[in-house]
Amino acid sequence: MSTDISVTETLDVKGENCPMPVVKTKQAIDALEAGDVLEVVATDSGSMSDIAGWADTTDGVELVTQEEGDGVYKHYVRKTE
Repeated sequence: MSTDISVTETLDVKGENCPMPVVKTKQAIDALEAGDVLEVVATDSGSMSDIAGWADTTDGVELVTQEEGDGVYKHYVRKTE
């Protein structure tokens, strides 16, 4: 990983397909405090655009970065409020 991100919690949604990665990400983010970062680990390639789109249209969250490698997609989402 190129940036140093302090992950508060990791959510494993490997094997889940749309819309579950986004649904479970929202549930996990709701339980965190402002400033916390959620790492979401998925195997659904659609999660790259789905989580990015959700973060862009949702107040109180920021998509920090996304990574892809070996069929695994990692998303880092910060709760901002």
